[in-house]
Amino acid sequence: MKHILVIDDDPVFRLMLETFLTKNNFLVTSVGTSAEALRTLKKALFSLCLVDLRLPDSNGLDLLKEIKKISPGLPLILMTSFVDVRTAVKAIKSGAYEYITKPVNTDELILAIQSALKTEEKGVKEAPTIEDTSFYHYGKSKASLETLKAIELVAPTNMSVLINGESGTGKEFAARLIHVRSKRSKRPFIAIDCGVLSAELGASELFGHVKGAFTGAGFDKAGHFELADGGTIFLDEIGNLSMEVQVMLLRVIQERQIRRVGSGKSQDIDVRIIAATNDNLKDSVAKGLFREDLYHRLNEFSISIPALRERKEDIEGFILKFVKDANQELGKAVQGFSKEAMDIMVKYSWPGNLRELKNVVKKTILMTDSAGQSLVTPEIIPYELRIAPSGDVDTSIGGYDLKAASLKQEKEYILSVLEKVKYNKSSAARILNIDRKTLYNKLKLFNIDI
Repeated sequence: MKHILVIDDDPVFRLMLETFLTKNNFLVTSVGTSAEALRTLKKALFSLCLVDLRLPDSNGLDLLKEIKKISPGLPLILMTSFVDVRTAVKAIKSGAYEYITKPVNTDELILAIQSALKTEEKGVKEAPTIEDTSFYHYGKSKASLETLKAIELVAPTNMSVLINGESGTGKEFAARLIHVRSKRSKRPFIAIDCGVLSAELGASELFGHVKGAFTGAGFDKAGHFELADGGTIFLDEIGNLSMEVQVMLLRVIQERQIRRVGSGKSQDIDVRIIAATNDNLKDSVAKGLFREDLYHRLNEFSISIPALRERKEDIEGFILKFVKDANQELGKAVQGFSKEAMDIMVKYSWPGNLRELKNVVKKTILMTDSAGQSLVTPEIIPYELRIAPSGDVDTSIGGYDLKAASLKQEKEYILSVLEKVKYNKSSAARILNIDRKTLYNKLKLFNIDI
């Protein structure tokens, strides 16, 4: 049974999550502070964490960093109100798996948990197919075509490639496409997130270890480079590697040999390296945080992936692809986005780039009635996307000022609680921490007839 740690300072909300997740066959532990969470993580093993972005003794971003130190590979799903979405996007860039907005939609929550656990169980990604990377061709902008041209140019070679771009722009997909178009396409493609490799275990993960090499090394283990022999290894967020591991990586590139931690024996290795970063490695080199000789070894050829806001003419094509994917995954038959809804999507700045776009499309498909010629309409799109670049609400949609948005969320939250307690008003009032009279007034205000 999968063990989930819930971190939220609202005891009523924690109880709701515990009840819901337990009914869905999860073992649940819940805590109300960051300090409790860190103590609990050191005492027990968990499969996943649900983390509120706002906690009384810490913010979610700081807690995320601390959790990553204790359990680097533990999937984290953030819970946030719509006003914190940009902070949540920053957390995604820092290693969180996903974020969901409050009040939590239970179907969306289960999908996010299942997806995170599936990714965690899968571990190292399998070699891609042409279909895995085909969506990249939906880009028709000049910037996308130039990027694709660079990929096609370097793919048949054995040159090391450094891919630059913001988080969520599709750097891994570009790396997969290089592999698919190379002579190594029938061999393994191994993707590694360097951001979760600790200084202590990074060398072991990359190059393997022998039994007894360090405390806890109870058996021989092949590293990712060994598993990728003959193929391609993708080192995402390369700038996060510790200086010690950077030295070892440089030696592997120079000698084309690896040595497992604790072993005195080297073995030949034939691996093409593709690295990616959302940082400016030149600045890191200047600051002494990244080795200059390693930078030049990795940067035999460089590719820059443009941010989604720089290629707005691509957005509609990507949306059509993601609608198709979401329909297939969710068992829906949504036809697409209405013109008004598409206009909102195209105008938005997409700070989380393609990753954020894909997540939003999936959420809107989940919330859309799939009967007949159904379309995603503006009111289904998350509130933060409906805000014009000036910061004003898009008045062409109507009825979605801040007060209306808050009332809408309150109504959805009350309905969610009522559904969980099978519309027992006494139980609902108790969970909501209000008296029955207040609940009746709310039901009247929101025209909820039960």
